[in-house]
Amino acid sequence: MTLKTSAIVLATISGLAGASLVAAQAADAVRIRGTVTAFAGSTLTVKTREGATDAIALGQGWKISGVAKADAGDIKQGDFLGIASVSKADGGSGALEVVIFPAALKGAGEGDRPWDLEPNSRMTNGTVADVTEIAGRTVTLTYDNGQKKQIAIPQTTPVVTFAPATPADLRPGAVVFVNAERGSDSTLTAGRVVVGNNGVVPPM
Repeated sequence: MTLKTSAIVLATISGLAGASLVAAQAADAVRIRGTVTAFAGSTLTVKTREGATDAIALGQGWKISGVAKADAGDIKQGDFLGIASVSKADGGSGALEVVIFPAALKGAGEGDRPWDLEPNSRMTNGTVADVTEIAGRTVTLTYDNGQKKQIAIPQTTPVVTFAPATPADLRPGAVVFVNAERGSDSTLTAGRVVVGNNGVVPPM
């Protein structure tokens, strides 16, 4: 990857991480997960996982990022992760998906908040304090001035990091994740798109 390409990727990821936090807190935020049905001009049309079809207006200068497969076995102390998880019946939390952030984005969106990947799920962005291998891989994340959360990562959990992508990847059938905003007139707008490419889909 060239230096110029690396800079573009990091800029895209930076915009994504910051906007994800704002969108998660905004009352009119809408997280759209689904497959592309059309992309024309600045309008992205997505069939959502709920079965609806949404047209999303992409703002001027909008950004796009892909995802690349990563390995839970590579997670080490000091890494910065974003993990969606749910409470387990026997206590603790179990990961639904893991995003490994590049070092340049350590601290982005740090904290623990409600999430809507599954009912009662939460998103935790934090630094790995330790990693254990007792009955599977488990990480302890620290965030917000010393708070801690221990999360088990089952072997089947999708683990990804960010990767380059282009608008050409928004072809029909491509899987996308979009943090959008719904206006008072019900129109949807967004400034960035995460798209699956090279056989890897956004798990968030």
